Amino acid sequence: MTIAQFLSLLGGVGLFLFGMSIMSTGLKNSCGDNLQIILEKATTNKLVAVLVGIAMTVLVQSSSATDVMVIGFVNSGMMALSQAIGVILGANIGTTITAQITAFNIATFTPFLLFIGAVMYLFMKNNLTKHIGSVIMGFGMLFQGITIMKAAIAPLSQSALFVNFLSTLKNPFLALLFGIAFTALLQSSSSSTVIFQAFVVQGILDYDVAVYLVIGAAIGSVTPNLLASLTANRNGKRSAILNLLFNLIRALVIIVVINVTPLLSWIQSTSADPGRQIANTHTIFALIAVCIIFPFTDYIIKLTYMFIPELPEETRAAEDRQLVFMSQVTNVPPHMAIHQAQLEAARMGAIAAENFEKAIDCFFDYSPEKVEDVEEREETVNILNHAIQDAMVKLQALNLTPENLRKISAITIAVTDMERISDHAENIIEYATRMKNKKTKLSKKAAKELKDMAENSMEEVELALEIFTSENYENLPKIEKLEAKVDKQEKQLINHHVERLMDNKCEPIAGVIFSDMVTDLERCADHAINIAYALKDH
Repeated sequence: MTIAQFLSLLGGVGLFLFGMSIMSTGLKNSCGDNLQIILEKATTNKLVAVLVGIAMTVLVQSSSATDVMVIGFVNSGMMALSQAIGVILGANIGTTITAQITAFNIATFTPFLLFIGAVMYLFMKNNLTKHIGSVIMGFGMLFQGITIMKAAIAPLSQSALFVNFLSTLKNPFLALLFGIAFTALLQSSSSSTVIFQAFVVQGILDYDVAVYLVIGAAIGSVTPNLLASLTANRNGKRSAILNLLFNLIRALVIIVVINVTPLLSWIQSTSADPGRQIANTHTIFALIAVCIIFPFTDYIIKLTYMFIPELPEETRAAEDRQLVFMSQVTNVPPHMAIHQAQLEAARMGAIAAENFEKAIDCFFDYSPEKVEDVEEREETVNILNHAIQDAMVKLQALNLTPENLRKISAITIAVTDMERISDHAENIIEYATRMKNKKTKLSKKAAKELKDMAENSMEEVELALEIFTSENYENLPKIEKLEAKVDKQEKQLINHHVERLMDNKCEPIAGVIFSDMVTDLERCADHAINIAYALKDH
């Protein structure tokens, strides 16, 4: 193989990968947010989740992209592992479509596809038309890349060195390892399978060897997910481990099946075209593995928890994210349902207040563990907020009196204020992290001023939740005094900050963070006043 042919092979691989990326992006943009909405709404019915996984992966032409989205949803608590495994199983079937498509020989029409796609993308003003154009252009690039690869690969059949290398892969174990490593390098099982497919089509790779390469490619495909999970929480990491375990078990199942049944002979009989044989092998392996493993998914989930056990705080977080008082809002009398909504809102408010307190503690005594704790609790508040809002919509559909409707509206607004307090808690840990990364700190005087203001804001938030829960308004004068005190502190602290800037007693980054922190504390106090007065009949 000459240098020119080798460079041509690399160019073909690059064009194929870029074409897949362009096509995937175009499909995502064409569908807007619908892809994520579909994935997020995958039900607890695992069969539906499998179908969703297939559809998603066919659309984005990447099981890795689907699996990374799954990690994101599991990481945020929007999807349970029981849902995730269904989508992962579906993604393993959906990803085989790429090899089925590339088994067609449409090289003659590829330039035309590139031309049409480019015209639509470059010259059309309608966004949807442009996105469809990018899909067509990506499709053309994908096939043009395959055409270039096939032309570059052809001379390899005459290379003694390459033939000797391929002969080492006749050992199934070595072929499996090569498939894993090659796919991990390309970060795409679809890409590596298409390349193996091209080797078989050119007659430089035996079908029996390619089978083990395809099995290895499925295992190597989890590499992007493992990398994506490094920054995820324990649930996100479980999702990646779940995917890895499934693919390892899948490989074991397929190896057993092909060695005890005439499956490979049957697959070869399905087509005389070697490329189609590899495509069919890829698809049939996925279908068989999913059908065999599907009934045992709960055991795989249990095995995942053996690798990453559930901590007590995780159990608490899972419980916190479930509605406690509003689970049956339409099956109780309206006045009782509204009282339950009040209790649910108060419970969420308590979690938000705790998050505010923990964030303040993290600001003055930083640790990565505290940051993670606040972020997880913020996610809990967000999930509860959506759940409560959805339940409130159901409440409004009941036959309610004007007073009941007023209360529902007031609780809904109060829930928004509570959620905003937790948002400010997230802002505060961002300031703490920035100060840590920039190796800057506040002066002792500035830190003391912020601590005093933070204590007053925290006290105001706690008092507001007490008033909201009990509807005892005797403490309203007290909370008004606290609010006036916080407002006064905001003005004083900003003035003092300006004086320190004028005297060069303040580091620039620390000064910006100080101002932002003052603003967040004052706004939390404002939200507290809103919560305190929320249910009061003016």
